[in-house]
Amino acid sequence: MTARVKAGIWVSMAYGAVLRKGDADAGGVLVVLSARSGLCVLNQVSTAEGEAAWMRATGADPVDQETVDAYVARRVKADPDLWVIEFESPDLLPPFEAKII
Repeated sequence: MTARVKAGIWVSMAYGAVLRKGDADAGGVLVVLSARSGLCVLNQVSTAEGEAAWMRATGADPVDQETVDAYVARRVKADPDLWVIEFESPDLLPPFEAKII
């Protein structure tokens, strides 16, 4: 099992826009990727082996702002400690090292 970096530390190292502050110690992270073609939300998950990974929570295709807002609202309702960070990403790929599942 891979040790997880606390959300507050991860966010402080990221150069994206903080859309929502969560709990620095216990919060999870959602990443919004923004491109001309639309948006994508990545959800922080763990693989079956316990490794850190990211899942395309809004699907493989770009979505609109309304879809992103609705997804984020549902997640924040379930997890009020959640952080939301947005990155400009023309290819809708994360601008950081990430395993996408």
